Amino acid sequence: MRASLIQIAVNEDESVESRRRRVASLVRDQAGADLVVLPELWTTGAFAFEEFGSEAEPLEGPTHEVMAKAASDAGVWLHAGSVPERAPDGTLYNTSLLFSPSGELAASYRKIHRFGFDKGEAVLMGRGEDLVTVRLPETTVGVATCYDLRFPELFRGLVDAGAETLVIPAGWPERRRAHWTLLARARAVENQAFVLACGTAGTHARVPQAGHSIVVDPWGEVLAEAGADEEILTVEFDPGKVSVTREQFPALKDRVL
Repeated sequence: MRASLIQIAVNEDESVESRRRRVASLVRDQAGADLVVLPELWTTGAFAFEEFGSEAEPLEGPTHEVMAKAASDAGVWLHAGSVPERAPDGTLYNTSLLFSPSGELAASYRKIHRFGFDKGEAVLMGRGEDLVTVRLPETTVGVATCYDLRFPELFRGLVDAGAETLVIPAGWPERRRAHWTLLARARAVENQAFVLACGTAGTHARVPQAGHSIVVDPWGEVLAEAGADEEILTVEFDPGKVSVTREQFPALKDRVL
């Protein structure tokens, strides 16, 4: 299976509309991949709290339209990162969109764990409630977003729902980059799953981003890791390694809690 993680630089000198067009072009360039992954809140920037309300869009808004077309043009499964969604009742959510190679919306996921400690996203956005998995031809994907990475029980739920590959878009800050790498590897090891974690580059709302998107195998080995700047990280991996690992070292069978 071939996956491409597009580590987008989110900078204030580029309009949201221009960035949508540019990212759609990058997605189209990944024709031949099985799965393409974008970061969290790449339209606005994960720390640009003051922009969430003005840039929020309905689920089938402009980002949905542009990314659906890009997925179809490239013929790829596309995890289009997340956008600030405005629900019909006015509530904002940090919502991920996942498209099939035909451009159909296969799933959406509203982020469950909101970051901010009673500020920012934690008070501006509603909390999602549902775990989301999607069956691709090669693997079952479990979806989480950024701060979710710190909550292992969410990933246990995804594994119980059949997840073999955990896809995590993020807007992770540079000052906690060590945690990003550590937690990505921990989630892979404890769940005996592949982890594809795609972050942003650049600086938005004066917060430097960690970059360093990463792909980890079920034994915790790093298969590929990006640098700090905008980059496309492409890796080939064998989804069958998940079942082999779980059979060779059946730790999940010994769960008690």
